[in-house]
Amino acid sequence: MLRESSPVFRRLALMGAEAYEGAPMLHIEDIPWRPPSEAFRSFAGDARLAWLDSAALGDPRSRFSYLCLEPFSVLEAEGGVLRLDGVVQPGDPFALLARQLARFPLAPGVAPVPFLGGAVGYLGYELGHWLERLPARHPAVAGLPDMAIGLHDVILAFDTWEERCWLLSSGFPDLGEGRERRARLRAAQIRARLDGGRVPLASLPRLGWTPDLTSGEYEARVARVLGYIRAGDIFQANVTMAHRARRPPGLAPAALYLALRERSPAPFSAFLACGEVAIASASPERFLKLDVGGGIETRPIKGTRPRRADPAADRAEVTALVASEKDRAENLMIVDLMRNDLGRVAETGSVRVPELFTVESFAAVHHLVSAVEARLRPGLGPVDLLRATFPGGSVTGAPKIRAMEIIDEVEASRRGPYCGAIAWIGFDGAMDSSIIIRTLVVTPEEVVAQAGGGIVADSDPAAEYEEHCVKIRALLTVDEGP
Repeated sequence: MLRESSPVFRRLALMGAEAYEGAPMLHIEDIPWRPPSEAFRSFAGDARLAWLDSAALGDPRSRFSYLCLEPFSVLEAEGGVLRLDGVVQPGDPFALLARQLARFPLAPGVAPVPFLGGAVGYLGYELGHWLERLPARHPAVAGLPDMAIGLHDVILAFDTWEERCWLLSSGFPDLGEGRERRARLRAAQIRARLDGGRVPLASLPRLGWTPDLTSGEYEARVARVLGYIRAGDIFQANVTMAHRARRPPGLAPAALYLALRERSPAPFSAFLACGEVAIASASPERFLKLDVGGGIETRPIKGTRPRRADPAADRAEVTALVASEKDRAENLMIVDLMRNDLGRVAETGSVRVPELFTVESFAAVHHLVSAVEARLRPGLGPVDLLRATFPGGSVTGAPKIRAMEIIDEVEASRRGPYCGAIAWIGFDGAMDSSIIIRTLVVTPEEVVAQAGGGIVADSDPAAEYEEHCVKIRALLTVDEGP
């Protein structure tokens, strides 16, 4: 049900009855089923696309998959400059995103899937510098935007449980009488490409990794953070490290993602092609979900144990994770941080914690996960929610701003897309997003893998380094097969 206080309702009402009548129009074609991975191969060479894959079969968050194709507009932020389709824009990235979404309203409930088209892309960790005055010790990487988002009028949507597939086309950016004709034309163009055969992908070459820091150097930086905790500066900080590989000639980012998908399927798996940059993500962590009625959910992860081949040993890891006071304290701090962040935009009294210290198991690790829910205040929308909470507390620490200052001091390089978010924001005002962890970032020069963990008062530097190794192992062995 669309509440009268919801951002979409108000946006449509302000446009008048005629616009409201046109807003629900969405061209929908029920097309023959094929697995999303097969459909992806028809578009894998595109310079700009997003595959919101949700590859963990059996996970309720993995029911729907979306191929978002040929964006009609591109928003980028890089080096303090905003661009819309290559033209410099005033303001900040969040305001620009909100303005563009406001131009293209669709009423909810007109599609057979939660996402019916809209904004899709990534918000890099350093986008937080647009929100707070933060130090920036590390230079930006030329050609690697802090934000890259496409507005998609046409998507292929898949229900993997019922094995159904739809082609959805809104006709945007046309807002006039030609919109329906454009929607049908765009759908026909994508259908022809879908039936036109698979893009050949070269086999994945081997990657040679070099870490930013030695194990001893990483442990020393963890020890520095422990000093800040003992001094009372912070309660927790998330400390990470990158491994880098020179990009081999002929590397196809799509092939890299398919290898990662096979090795480490996750509920928020995604592949983004953003011009010269690509993101191959096997993230297990939801950042923010917002439904059209204003309901919010975030599911921060804190606490990790490795998977074991022996079932008894694997169960023992779960038992140890649940019993760990250190991991529970680490998780609880971030739950409190997220409650505080959501409270900035939530209806009074609506913030609650329905799940605390739940174990979720993935291909390579077990995680301790909690859920925080709330209801968005009337008059606010998805971009307001992002402003209030970005970047996610699970990848910063508490208190957030001081933790981010210390992160800039102790880490060896800029994070880039890592620890930011991959998000879709529908033209109907709904949103879902993941934290960019367990992710490979591909630039013209290199492939970057990063991992880390939350440091609290009783953290052991050597154990933190071992946790880093556990988390990053699937990324560093992606070229070795499943």
